[in-house]
Amino acid sequence: MSQGGFIKLPGGSVVVALALPRPGGDDRRVRVLVHAANRQRALTRLRNLGLRAVYLRGNMRPPTPDEVTAVLHHPDGVVWRQTLDDDTESWHPIRALLRPARAA
Repeated sequence: MSQGGFIKLPGGSVVVALALPRPGGDDRRVRVLVHAANRQRALTRLRNLGLRAVYLRGNMRPPTPDEVTAVLHHPDGVVWRQTLDDDTESWHPIRALLRPARAA
């Protein structure tokens, strides 16, 4: 189960934040933010990107105001960062997380 939460915006849309295992079998976790019309659509967006086992149960760690601002200002509306509690790390587009590693 992933820790996360959501916040409903004044316009009716939501921002969902989840702490997920990094794709590729890595034990590290990443914080993923998704902006969508509702919670189900946010989870569907992640599942369509290949993150299949994504569930939101409860609202233990909703997105902070800074996180909401970050995802609202990104054109795709889906961002992530490696360090969950480090506010100095910048947010990355979801393509950077799902990109296959290059062979050396």
